[in-house]
Amino acid sequence: MVTAAQQTASSPDAARTFPKGFLWGSATASYQIEGAAAEDGRTPSIWDTYARTPGRVRNGDTGDIATDHYHRWREDVALMAELGLGAYRFSLAWPRIQPTGRGPAVQKGLDFYRRLTDELLEKGIQPVATLYHWDLPQELEDAGGWPERATAERFAEYAALAADALGDRVKTWTTLNEPWCSAFLGYGSGVHAPGRTDPVAALRAAHHLNLGHGLAVQALRDRLPAAAQCSVTLNIHHVRPLTDSEGDRDAVRRIDALANRVFTGPMLQGAYPEDLLKDTAGLTDWSFVKDGDLEQINQPLDFLGVNYYTPTVVSETDGSGAHTSDGHGNSPHSPWPAADKVAFHQPPGERTAMGWAVDATGLYDLLRRLSHDFPKLPLVITENGAAFDDYADPDGNVNDPARIAYVRDHLAAVHRAILDGSDVRGYFLWSLLDNFEWAHGYSKRFGAVYVDYPTGRRIPKASAHWYAEIARTGVLPAA
Repeated sequence: MVTAAQQTASSPDAARTFPKGFLWGSATASYQIEGAAAEDGRTPSIWDTYARTPGRVRNGDTGDIATDHYHRWREDVALMAELGLGAYRFSLAWPRIQPTGRGPAVQKGLDFYRRLTDELLEKGIQPVATLYHWDLPQELEDAGGWPERATAERFAEYAALAADALGDRVKTWTTLNEPWCSAFLGYGSGVHAPGRTDPVAALRAAHHLNLGHGLAVQALRDRLPAAAQCSVTLNIHHVRPLTDSEGDRDAVRRIDALANRVFTGPMLQGAYPEDLLKDTAGLTDWSFVKDGDLEQINQPLDFLGVNYYTPTVVSETDGSGAHTSDGHGNSPHSPWPAADKVAFHQPPGERTAMGWAVDATGLYDLLRRLSHDFPKLPLVITENGAAFDDYADPDGNVNDPARIAYVRDHLAAVHRAILDGSDVRGYFLWSLLDNFEWAHGYSKRFGAVYVDYPTGRRIPKASAHWYAEIARTGVLPAA
């Protein structure tokens, strides 16, 4: 039976009220916004090195200045307050806190995050800290990076330093952001830092990111108040078959293992999927997984962070052609180890400036799947948003109706999933500010707030004002 609420939720002409206490926020990442790349003891991360390597980043852009958030943080927090945000998800820069990835913390680096969180709390905005959003200290990469076990151990030590310094202020913590990107784009296809192209290194990195997560959760739990929350954020791929053929359905299974279950298996169930181990047996025997690792990885979480932008469509292929684009950058090297007989396809319909298909049904389907697979684990949308070719008009206004439509449709999908039983606790719009968009440099604008890069001026877009009203009322207006 379809309830009246579900009938209302299916209508684009109806307003939707989210549950009381639903958390409304926005998100950023340290390297993308902070700048101040060599100030107060900060040393290079792998992204500093990668961005300064000719040919790696569009137009030779770097995060040396970015949006200068390191100096303009007070202005940015004031913007958040004006927009009525209830929470702000930001990442700590590991090389700003622990420049070599070893040893004691640099107090000036910690002081920046102390000031930031104090200001957030004063404005009534909940700080949500991510320990790792891809900026590994370069010195740890020089020692082998995430393919090496020692990096996971160093990560736990860094987590302890951060918890000791900020645990009295920050009550919600995330260990890793999108470890799939760190492992498979960083060490497989090379389109992200550190730019290595070794499929075995990518699988080793995935395991040691898993291990680092588990060790970091333990370090956080040992130091944080009992009421503090620990989580991880995964960019769970919603994978669909091109057709209903057996081969295409098996392509879905194979990519689902490499994209999703390589992390959810050990983190949430304490084991790697058997089919993943079988699929990759020609590359590695997984002997880098040591006794006790899975117990260390499988730590209780308070919620799972979910990042979603677009679905993934795959089919079976004979493997004779070149690697087909999966929307994760152009490289002759695949980020999908042992999946050379899988082809990727662009879904039909509208696209964002990233070339990604706009399809909110993928978010609904994904949330329902996660609720089925992990029924006792609350979910939070930790990133969702879209890049469009925004510009300021002669009057200084930035109108972005396509972003408003994108976010409206995806919030409607979240609301529908909640009505159908998914325990979704919050939504973080990506991103608060236009920023350094990794290998795309400053050419892609995801922000709710427009940044004029030559001057640093911030201009809230139409979507920012629209989202602010939702954050204040908890009501998604009718289309």
